[in-house]
Amino acid sequence: MSMAMSLPESLAGSLARTASDTRLVFGRYLRQTLRSKVAVVFGAMQPLLYLVLFGPLLSRLVDVRGFGAGNAWQVFVPGVLIQLALFGAGFVGFGLIAELRSGVVERLRVTPVSRTALLLGRVLRDTVIVAFQAVMLVAIGLALGLRAPAGGIAVGLLFVVSLAVAVASLSYVLAMRTRGEDAFAPLLSAVTLPLMLLSGILLPMSLAPGWLDVVSRCTPFRYVVDAARAAFLGDYATAAVAEGALVAVVLLVVSVWLGARRFRAENA
Repeated sequence: MSMAMSLPESLAGSLARTASDTRLVFGRYLRQTLRSKVAVVFGAMQPLLYLVLFGPLLSRLVDVRGFGAGNAWQVFVPGVLIQLALFGAGFVGFGLIAELRSGVVERLRVTPVSRTALLLGRVLRDTVIVAFQAVMLVAIGLALGLRAPAGGIAVGLLFVVSLAVAVASLSYVLAMRTRGEDAFAPLLSAVTLPLMLLSGILLPMSLAPGWLDVVSRCTPFRYVVDAARAAFLGDYATAAVAEGALVAVVLLVVSVWLGARRFRAENA
């Protein structure tokens, strides 16, 4: 009986320690990031340019068959938000590579900090930054003409947060596998660019020819983009939202598991 009771207590203690260590790691990296506030703002520059310079061009496509319901901004802004999660969180691995080179990760090996917390603290910092940038983009979208229910915007932001956690975790895994910018950068571009083009971020894949639409359904981001667009239209109880939520949750769980496993192996 005492052994059976000690297992839950041991698990609770381990979880509490991981949570405490995650908070410490998160605070360290967040303070480090806030010293360069300009970088946080400029991190959203690419999707912001798409929003301001590309979005207005879509106003003439609203009546085109297959473009989708709602106005152009209800179609484009959710895609830009997913793009932010893909690129904003995808490039965080560069920071880890710099730490590997400078010996920061090596020094962390001798500390009692939870190895899982070393990942979760970083990912939490990255997710907070992406969430802030996403709110900023939504505010600009509203100023440009976006009209969406508050609940739909909240659901869309949840998708962004989920993807940011997943993509940041995978970015760190890739960074630890490549351990150098020369290998990391081209490999990252080879993955993110097809994902962006096939997910329908810029234009709905319903406009694509049949073969391209079929190929796009093999990419998980396609379902998340469709779900975010449905949410911005206020269509919550739809198959698109359910599929997008399922894909986002699976990506999050698998990515964090892979990241935690890699961090534990790296810092063993």
